[in-house]
Amino acid sequence: MRYGLIGEKLGHSFSKDIHERIADYTFDLIPLSKEEFKTFMEKKEFTALNVTIPYKKDVIPYLDEMDEHAKAIGAVNTIVNRDGKLKGYNTDFTGFLYMVKKHNVHMEGKKVLIIGNGGASAAIQAVVQHESAGSMVIIDVVPGNGAISYDEMFSSHLDAEIIINTSPIGMYPRIGNAPIDISMFHKCEAVLDVIYNPILTRLCFEAQEMDIKRVNGLEMLIAQAKQSVEFFLDKSIDDQIIDDIYQDMLRERCNIVLIGMPSAGKTTIGKMLENRMQKEFIDLDDIIIEKAGKSIPEIFEESGEAGFRAIETEAAIEVSKLNNKIIATGGGTIKHKVNMDYLRQNGITIFIDRDVDKLISSDPNRPLSKSTDALEKMHAERLPLYQKYAAYVAVNNSDIESTVTEIEEAYRSILIDAVSD
Repeated sequence: MRYGLIGEKLGHSFSKDIHERIADYTFDLIPLSKEEFKTFMEKKEFTALNVTIPYKKDVIPYLDEMDEHAKAIGAVNTIVNRDGKLKGYNTDFTGFLYMVKKHNVHMEGKKVLIIGNGGASAAIQAVVQHESAGSMVIIDVVPGNGAISYDEMFSSHLDAEIIINTSPIGMYPRIGNAPIDISMFHKCEAVLDVIYNPILTRLCFEAQEMDIKRVNGLEMLIAQAKQSVEFFLDKSIDDQIIDDIYQDMLRERCNIVLIGMPSAGKTTIGKMLENRMQKEFIDLDDIIIEKAGKSIPEIFEESGEAGFRAIETEAAIEVSKLNNKIIATGGGTIKHKVNMDYLRQNGITIFIDRDVDKLISSDPNRPLSKSTDALEKMHAERLPLYQKYAAYVAVNNSDIESTVTEIEEAYRSILIDAVSD
């Protein structure tokens, strides 16, 4: 018996983890080139498969039968081999519909804009029709086959009320990209993105900043996998498992980003959290030193603060793409919005607040923290930014063990609300 996922590039797929949480079988990731794909399908040496880019349509000629969703959509993401006969299904429809219903996104009578026109888009289009949207506009970099150009979208469809991204724009590792500028859409009330890595795509992050309902694709991925398992094993599974796995995966994947003044205790707290939470600790200053090949005082001496901040932004972008880390930032990381925008795509930001009189430092690696006057001025300048970017504030003036416990509990309680509506 062989279960697995076929596609061209599967290095960052979550499917193995999800399937093996749902069912008691080994789920293989099976990357196939175009040439290997043909041979693999002809041999039929598998029990059941999930199918991803670019083979959701290419598998159809090899099938003996398709279910109604797969026929209507014209794409297949699930195949079951029953005595040599291959039947294709499309569980993307059910997965996306679950996400829509779970987050109370109401499409009836609304203008819905869909970005992308590939295999994933086909299932989303079917759901939009199912939900009785008032109109559906599809845009793609290559117009045609029902899709219009971006230029036509800009000229005629900035009144879209619901926006759905089915394109790969914004997917790991290019997490800083977004397919559109959401601020142009003044009537937008909900953004849904089928991408699930990073935790918040740039599109969803920007929607969050504008207080627009936003949902990333992890729940859709889990929901469609759950239905696939039902087809694989010919059994019914309660939907509750979707939310259970979703919450577990968020807790396991989301970073904790510690911000605060120099000497606020970020490093000490970060290392204590590492021991408690099975999340690796990373000090952003260490990444900066490694990238520069010199100490922080040397960077300041040779390049000034501006040169240091440039390297700091490079380091922040680099670590923002990681998962399941505890990241201690430098005291001035919050001075540049781009740093915090990247770090918050995969992380919950905790402000470690500490009284100024407890912050004085003789550490040579802290060239801006050598006097009380300098610290007081710095604190006054930075405090509004720490407060702006904090998902939670933890005061670290006395019992550090209590502070660590407070942060751990806060992370678990605010995580779900912080990444989706």
